[in-house]
Amino acid sequence: MALRREYVRFLSVKVAEELQKQEMIAVPEALDLAEQVFQVMDTEVNLEHRIDDEVRSLLNQYQDQMRQSGASYQEMFKLIKNKLVKERKLVL
Repeated sequence: MALRREYVRFLSVKVAEELQKQEMIAVPEALDLAEQVFQVMDTEVNLEHRIDDEVRSLLNQYQDQMRQSGASYQEMFKLIKNKLVKERKLVL
């Protein structure tokens, strides 16, 4: 599921606030924890976008064969994405 960047930023602020509120971590004054959390979360979201783009590219290469065989674009998208994720040992 793709998340909008604004929502990722909102979530990162909430995560940082909750970690500090629950005293789960100690954060130095100069460190912007929310920004650090955002960078990590944004990287993960972009990873999913890159995988989706790669799947679309693969499906575009084989669209004629898919049309001839009657394969569903949505099902093939899901299958190929899951295969790439598994092969690369990613967690989305």
